[in-house]
Amino acid sequence: MSGSPTGEIYRIAWLPGTDVLHGTCHCGREHSSQDPIEMWEWMLAHPQGHEPQPDQAQGSGS
Repeated sequence: MSGSPTGEIYRIAWLPGTDVLHGTCHCGREHSSQDPIEMWEWMLAHPQGHEPQPDQAQGSGS
């Protein structure tokens, strides 16, 4: 490996029994896709496309 680590962790999990990949960016935002290229493009585009959803922006607590 070359260079120093950035500390950013990207996680992609395959959902067994499906063609769906579920990814979690280092910022905590989650995304699902059937296309691995789309998933990596979304991850590496941070922060574009990583805005909170309207129900997450206000908090979901009661």
